[in-house]
Amino acid sequence: MTDPAGTPVPEEAESQHPVTGLDDVVHQRVRLGILTIVHEARRVEFGYLRTQLRLTAGNLSQHIGVLEAAGLVQVEKGYAGKRGRTWITLTAAGHAALADEMARLKVLIARVETAGGQ
Repeated sequence: MTDPAGTPVPEEAESQHPVTGLDDVVHQRVRLGILTIVHEARRVEFGYLRTQLRLTAGNLSQHIGVLEAAGLVQVEKGYAGKRGRTWITLTAAGHAALADEMARLKVLIARVETAGGQ
């Protein structure tokens, strides 16, 4: 099955409501933001994410920790000059999880749009 844009939808999504397949780790607002920003940029510095998502360093660290424990992001610590830096990249599992989440969201959007103003 594909969604209206032609994107493949996971097979199990055909027999159940698409919302049941949303991944709580990925779908949480901040974590979805982290994954999409990192996907767009390929490699992102911690401070950039903090600024873009308007989070405290501690809050962002907690969310990155959840994503890292799930194997969706890789965290690399190093230096830029004399300043310590932390960079975040998506793993292959992170790319797959984000693509799956987007496919499910597209199915949900299509369902709402085809239901019209009912």
